Amino acid sequence: MGSILIRNAEIITMNEKREQLTGDILIEGTDILAVGEHLPCPTDAEVIDGTGRVVIPGFIQTHIHLCQTIFRGRGDDLELMDWLKGRIWPLEAAHDPESIYYSAMLGTGELIQSGTTSIVDMETVHHTNEAFEGMARSGIRALSGKVMMDQGEDVPLPLQEDTMTSLKESTDLLEKWHGYDQGRLQYAYSPRFVVSCTENLLKETALLSKEYQVRVHTHAAENQGEIAIVERDTGMRNVEYLDALGLANERLILAHCIWLSDREKEIIRDKQVKVTHCPGSNLKLASGRAEIPQLLDAHVCVSLGADGAPCNNNLDMFNEMRLAALIHKPENGPTAMDAKKVFQMATIGGAKAMGMEDQIGSIEPGKKADLAILNLNDLHMYPSYDVDTISRIVYSATRADVETTIIHGKIVMRNRILTTMNKEEVMRDSNTAIKRLIRRTSLTGDPR
Repeated sequence: MGSILIRNAEIITMNEKREQLTGDILIEGTDILAVGEHLPCPTDAEVIDGTGRVVIPGFIQTHIHLCQTIFRGRGDDLELMDWLKGRIWPLEAAHDPESIYYSAMLGTGELIQSGTTSIVDMETVHHTNEAFEGMARSGIRALSGKVMMDQGEDVPLPLQEDTMTSLKESTDLLEKWHGYDQGRLQYAYSPRFVVSCTENLLKETALLSKEYQVRVHTHAAENQGEIAIVERDTGMRNVEYLDALGLANERLILAHCIWLSDREKEIIRDKQVKVTHCPGSNLKLASGRAEIPQLLDAHVCVSLGADGAPCNNNLDMFNEMRLAALIHKPENGPTAMDAKKVFQMATIGGAKAMGMEDQIGSIEPGKKADLAILNLNDLHMYPSYDVDTISRIVYSATRADVETTIIHGKIVMRNRILTTMNKEEVMRDSNTAIKRLIRRTSLTGDPR
């Protein structure tokens, strides 16, 4: 892996001073070597002319389900439990190794096209090795894990697993993939949510997370019906229960957190739990609106994620940023979620959630070369005179404005062309795979 020099670009650094400057970025191997004006060009460097372009830290999405990408359009207009039981669980149960692989390739290709360079991903019960194979090939940076489910009502038989098998398979995957490609791929224990996990599974997961010093990624307080089940079965609300089992700490990443009690907010704050805001998914499933401005005011680490393709229906960070900026304004005022705050959630905030803020999330020497180059020279971005670039990105830009994406020092998309996969093959084989899964499930009619 050689050198890359990006010349004469506008750079949104997201460093500690939040500097925005015009200059060069020199990449050596996987890392950013220098940022500044008129940098010397190594003889072997590939030079990218950044004139008229904007370079940003690659987006970091902290809640994704790559295994669901090929379910896009299969769970529209349903609330969470109907969506899970009537559509998602049956389709996940029908997955085979090839369908998981192409679902991962389809999802990572879409993510790369829209400038996302790192994800926190949750797979399904089986075939997670093939998802890692897809992530390895695509070039995405990922923290991922197999979903863990050892109880639950209306769970299809192929998704039902016993506690010890779930723990062993998870740890085997960790030992195989955690640290792959100089740390580009990492592992997170991924119990689906309290409803589908026994107390023993969650307790053991807490111990393994501590032993291996890895993240735990799960859902919490997404839906009021889900919370009612947890209270019925445990006598506690979701986050209180996770805390009682030893899971609430700086390694825990909680997706959604819409319906939190005051006590749960205190636990999240005091135990440094990380929260992922998924506005597109929360709106589509009619789950509600999380109290993100209040969590941010309490100095909780909040980042952004698109969730899965069948509850969004895209994996586009531009969409999530715009929604996150807009949906909180009617109740909290126009400045509650300003563009800079939202952009921070999409970059360095995601890095903090992954425990990688010393490696990714900003453009500065010593960090990994995870970047997106934007071309904002089009009608929907003008007039540009004297308008803050971050505001232009959050409120006006789209995925089509991402011209080049670099991850781990490798160009994975150049001039809108993916370099690590055959786009036509991925689309064709994804269609073939979903047809196969639908035949297996015989899904017809309305699941409600």
